[in-house]
Amino acid sequence: MVTATQSDLKTTLVVGLEIHVELATRSRMFTSVPNVAHPDFQDAEPNTLCDPVIIGMPGALPVINKRAVEMSMLVGLALNCQIARFTKWDRKSYYYPDLPKNYQISQYDLPLCGEGFLDLPSGQRIRITRAHLEEDAGKLLHEGPGGVAINHSIVDLNRAGTPLLEIVTEPDFRSADDVVTFCNMLRDICRHLGVTEGVMQRGHMRFEPNINLLIERNGQTHKTPIVEIKNLNSFKAVHGAIEHERHRQLDEWLATGVEMQPGTKSTRGWNDAKLVTFMQREKEDAHDYRYFPDPDLAPVVIDDAWRDTIAATMPELPATRRQRYLDTLGLKEKETDQLLDEPAVCRFFDAVLDAGVEAKRAAALLLNYGAKRANEQGCRIDQLGVTAAQVKGIADLLDGNKISSNGADDLFGACVDSDDDPAALAEKLGLLQVSDSGELDGWIDEVLAETKNAKIVEDIKGGKDQAIGALLGQIMKLSKGKANPKLVGDMIKQRLRG
Repeated sequence: MVTATQSDLKTTLVVGLEIHVELATRSRMFTSVPNVAHPDFQDAEPNTLCDPVIIGMPGALPVINKRAVEMSMLVGLALNCQIARFTKWDRKSYYYPDLPKNYQISQYDLPLCGEGFLDLPSGQRIRITRAHLEEDAGKLLHEGPGGVAINHSIVDLNRAGTPLLEIVTEPDFRSADDVVTFCNMLRDICRHLGVTEGVMQRGHMRFEPNINLLIERNGQTHKTPIVEIKNLNSFKAVHGAIEHERHRQLDEWLATGVEMQPGTKSTRGWNDAKLVTFMQREKEDAHDYRYFPDPDLAPVVIDDAWRDTIAATMPELPATRRQRYLDTLGLKEKETDQLLDEPAVCRFFDAVLDAGVEAKRAAALLLNYGAKRANEQGCRIDQLGVTAAQVKGIADLLDGNKISSNGADDLFGACVDSDDDPAALAEKLGLLQVSDSGELDGWIDEVLAETKNAKIVEDIKGGKDQAIGALLGQIMKLSKGKANPKLVGDMIKQRLRG
């Protein structure tokens, strides 16, 4: 028993992270069966994506998925990791109902990616200990298909054998906010690399913080036992679990005085409804898993040529792209964040820039007219069917004052359903503005002749530019929106002040 109050103490939060990333290869880690983490197979019925390797039949032999190895190398390079020249596979033995073989193929002492780092926006460097490749387990379901209540658990093996990259950090975090920032950054990196869909609700990324406290009292430092929180799949849960443990561990230490020593590490779950962690089991040490080299799999040797080939495929990373959008292109923070939220939309935006559209114009077209229709159709902007060349055509018509902003909106919508050139489509749909001075003169004459507009005319003659809007509105109504508003405004000024 420790007799002290919280006011007598100074506490420091210490957090390290384990992050599990499901790789979106088309097939599993050690068999050609489709991978449920790939969007083409994500809605498969339970236990329909299985074969003898997945269910652990005697004599079934694993075969390495080369693409999963390459995706992992790409993540390692993005995290400044050392890529191993020689790496092997190990069996990690433990029993779980959703692990048919009773062992998991993983990597123990020779991981694919070694030490690396990722810098937070604050400048703090988070050290990466390792990133190793393994296979995922299946999934235990606690309700039946369609949400039917059951009083038991059922096993779905569709996820078993999914390529899983486990990224481990050093315990460099000192706040829950920094942990969430890192998790967001890592998710963005992995999605922009194209190695995962990153859908948290589907378990594509799962976070497991390892948490304890350093407690200073009377010149002595005490360490609480490390607690690992399992399988968090939202940033809110990550933050909540860490903050809850900060307080729970201090209260427990004050009550018991138990400190970190061999055998005291434990794993806990997170209750999203009650916002508390709960005890699951004492944590195993490495020797409890009885690691040994997998006899059915050959080691992987990575030479400079292979490594350089993968490095050459590295796309622009989110942090670099963000700075380019803000500093070089002059986009606003909100526009930049909207674009960066979807890697495929970023690539489409860059394709529009390559087509010759000015950056701010391109962002406005995509994030206004494009986003509206993407929301209506439940898809991404790049999936609407509008091409970069069509966006360029719309921009040219706007820049040339040949269509109004409303006309551009309608034209963007028409391009969703048509491959036609925007100029031809605008003419076909009657969206082109009238710039012929003779036709515009007729509408202007009619409006100026209206007795009700006499006062407005005098105001314009007197220099009140705001009054032009009242006449312009009437002319746009007469022309059914086809008059070129800028040219009409100039012509009214010329008429009444020239």
